[in-house]
Amino acid sequence: MRNYAYPSSTLTRPIDLIPHILAAVMGGLAIFTMLLAGTAIGFNMYYAGRVYPGVTVAGVDLSGLRPEEAATVIEARLDYPARGRILLRDGENMWLATPNQVGFYLDPQATALSAYRLGRGGNPLARLLAQFESWYLGASLPPLYVFDERAAQNFLTGIAAQNDIPTVDASLTVEGTNVVVRPGQVGRTVDFLATIEGLKTQLQNLRDGEVKLIITESPPAILNVDEQAEIARRILSQPLTITLPGSEEGDPGPWTFDPEALAKMLTIQRVSAPDGDHYQVGLQADGLRSFLEGIAPKLVRYREDARFILNDDSRQLEVIEPAVVGRGLDVDATIQAINDRLFAGEHAISLDMEYTQPDVGDDATAEQLGITELVSSHTSYFYGSSTERIQNIATASERFHGLLVPPGATFSMADALGDVSLDNGYAEALIIFGNRTIQGVGGGVCQVSTTLFRTAFFGGFPIVERYPHAYRVYYYEQTPSGGNDSDLAGLDATVYAPLVDFKFTNDTSNWLLMETYVNAAGRSLTWKFYSTSDGRKVDWETSGLKNKEDPPKPLYEENPDLDKGEIKQVDWEVEGADVTVTRTVRRDGELLYEDTFATHYLPWRAVYQYGPGTKDMPPKDKKKDN
Repeated sequence: MRNYAYPSSTLTRPIDLIPHILAAVMGGLAIFTMLLAGTAIGFNMYYAGRVYPGVTVAGVDLSGLRPEEAATVIEARLDYPARGRILLRDGENMWLATPNQVGFYLDPQATALSAYRLGRGGNPLARLLAQFESWYLGASLPPLYVFDERAAQNFLTGIAAQNDIPTVDASLTVEGTNVVVRPGQVGRTVDFLATIEGLKTQLQNLRDGEVKLIITESPPAILNVDEQAEIARRILSQPLTITLPGSEEGDPGPWTFDPEALAKMLTIQRVSAPDGDHYQVGLQADGLRSFLEGIAPKLVRYREDARFILNDDSRQLEVIEPAVVGRGLDVDATIQAINDRLFAGEHAISLDMEYTQPDVGDDATAEQLGITELVSSHTSYFYGSSTERIQNIATASERFHGLLVPPGATFSMADALGDVSLDNGYAEALIIFGNRTIQGVGGGVCQVSTTLFRTAFFGGFPIVERYPHAYRVYYYEQTPSGGNDSDLAGLDATVYAPLVDFKFTNDTSNWLLMETYVNAAGRSLTWKFYSTSDGRKVDWETSGLKNKEDPPKPLYEENPDLDKGEIKQVDWEVEGADVTVTRTVRRDGELLYEDTFATHYLPWRAVYQYGPGTKDMPPKDKKKDN
């Protein structure tokens, strides 16, 4: 042993040793590092292309295996996708599938590569640490699986084809008189997205298990029609009878529809409502409307005021015809009523009528109406009239007997007269038609219109509409003695409903009562106005016949229906003329109005008809008017 001598000063100062110690440590570290580096290099050289030791996948040790070897081992050992069992269930219905069948696959190559890459990523120190941890502690990696949702959906589509139920609305139909019901069906469909989420959760466990099919139910808009079916059966259970309420003798009805007819009219309509769709059962509105509109005209009854006469002694009104309440069919309301009441099970249903009350009822009094006295009266004469003409005068006059005209109202003779026909009691008599006097229904009605015109004229009432005759008719110029007064020319009026009318206005504040009296034996017609006089007075004057014009020469016509030598006069001559009548109406000296009635009468020729071969025609006709 060699002895060294150190200065005493060095031995007594430890700090002087630090550099030597540091040098020694650094040297040792260098040696350790070299050894560690050599070990790491040797370790990596040994495991080059191989999985580092301690690396497992789902418990399968892959240490030292090359990636392709590791993939083979993984595929052989991790066989859950192929051998596993997934039970899909919907109630009592079940379907068994492997994970592979529902799109769950193992990726052995990717899993092996993941194991191989452990410790080979990142910086050198990170790689070294990962290698050390796997060797020393072990490293467990998850297997890499692929879940193909399209494959899962395809598998579920096959299940849905067996399991899905379409949504079906309940239906209600009528076959003959039978009501046929087909119940509704709740739809059921597999919810692919929700069911796939359940599959994912189960497959992640890598265990066999059960997955519930997620089903979406779709209820139909109409599930049950039993109530509507019962209504339809009730409707068809017995005949429907429709009646007119308050029916009187002569009224139409009743009307009956048997179940077969009802079945043809039955409608089953789908109705959308806030609380859901439903069927509405009823009868066809169009069919009902056609039927009701067909009977409506027969049900119309126009309202009519009561008709009166004024008792000249008591000055009280006496009813000669009671008032009539007007009525008409309300088609829309009846359609609704029929459906509503059938819906409720009724089969005897009344029409829905609209009623209008008359203005004047049977209980009206003379005081209430202001009818206290005779305010105007006129009588015309018809000597020489045929039986048929007298019949027409009486028939037409009766239409106006007892009629009331309200204050301020304009009275239309044509409206009150109605239809002039054989059915209404008129006969054929001579009438003016075109430029001829011929046989026609209602000849003589103008005697009535002329009398009314004169009663209104001399009563001081405003004349609204008046048409004269084409030529002078001698009846209208007759006097009580049967003579002729030409001053009455220009005071005639013709009515030919509905084209030609006579109208006047009751311009007073009281009702006006009209009474007509025909004296067939005396050949006279008297028209009376009863009301309360307001003091009006009438002055009138006539120009007399002016611009007289002789009638044309007679016309001769052959009539094959007449015998040889037989001559029949069918029209009579009358001279033409112009006449102007002026009327002035005053009350308490004050002029109410002044009006003028100008009339132009045509000259009228005589017309003769004769049988074939007749000679010696009359040189002139015997004067006669119709």
